[in-house]
Amino acid sequence: MTHPVRTPVVAADGGLVHFALDDLLAGRASSMRIELSDAGAAEPWLTRLVGAETSLTVLAKGHADLPARPELARLALLLWLRRWWPAGPSLGVPSLDPALLDLETAVATVEVEEVAEGLLDGFEASPAELFDTAIADDALLAAAPPVAHEVRSLCTRLAAWFDDQDDVVRAEAAAEVLARLAIAAPGQRAYTLAAGTDPGAPGESVLASGRASVDWARVPSGILDAAEETVTWRIVTAAAATRLEVDVAGAFADATLTAVATHDGEPFAEVSLALGAGRFTGTADLDEAASRLVASVHSGRIGLVVGVAAEGVAGTTAEDRAEVVALVRARPPEDRTLAERAAAASAEEEF
Repeated sequence: MTHPVRTPVVAADGGLVHFALDDLLAGRASSMRIELSDAGAAEPWLTRLVGAETSLTVLAKGHADLPARPELARLALLLWLRRWWPAGPSLGVPSLDPALLDLETAVATVEVEEVAEGLLDGFEASPAELFDTAIADDALLAAAPPVAHEVRSLCTRLAAWFDDQDDVVRAEAAAEVLARLAIAAPGQRAYTLAAGTDPGAPGESVLASGRASVDWARVPSGILDAAEETVTWRIVTAAAATRLEVDVAGAFADATLTAVATHDGEPFAEVSLALGAGRFTGTADLDEAASRLVASVHSGRIGLVVGVAAEGVAGTTAEDRAEVVALVRARPPEDRTLAERAAAASAEEEF
């Protein structure tokens, strides 16, 4: 089965709407695949989306490949960006501001609901929830300067929609953002990535060491550099104890993260990671059994997983990640989202 990193999807009421990643990123989405899980729940929105005749055909088969609706394609792309965008300085891919992504996704969600009301029942986030997240702690105001005109346009759109929904509080909040943007001074965000690992102290020796890559499926989006081999680890022995040290370079934001050491795929130690200067680090003493294990095996049989290590997680491969990065780097400028345009503008300001 194709991994979710390669399959943008909109979760509909009673079904899923899939798109091809390469088509979305290239700005040429021409088809979409609808797969139904509950025909009764899907019938109302499906009829509004594709018409009564086509709807009957899809309901009978349970699936269909149909011409893409631009509103759904846009929402699928934004949802994919929020989960899978592979930011990394060494990749030449900038971070995307989550507040701008949330704002644009809120508007895209509104537009899908206007095309096919009820399609997004039970959806992961409503326009109201997305807007609330975008404006929390003035995040949207901080991110807006490079694309202020477009942010004002989206806020105007949301203000009108909230007003139609009799959501007076959010309509006023959107209007307030508009007013504050009119007087806001330009701003710029910068990230500094530190590098290096402390050498061992006198009286210590390194039993095993290695490098690893972060599996995008096991960590939250927008937290870590998406490049390969950003993780270094070593197991150090001393008179008092044997410990595991982990360093993950390229941190963009704080999060609760752990690293799990494995032997032939079986976990034997876990380290809590803490955010430092542009990186996550952590150290944990090994118990007696783990210490004996490490002393008796070759380094090549020891691995390290950053993030969720549960077997049920469908992990990405190095090939998955390389393909996605290539598609993102080839993305046409004219098809960039608001957050991408803001990132590009900020990068130009820095140089």
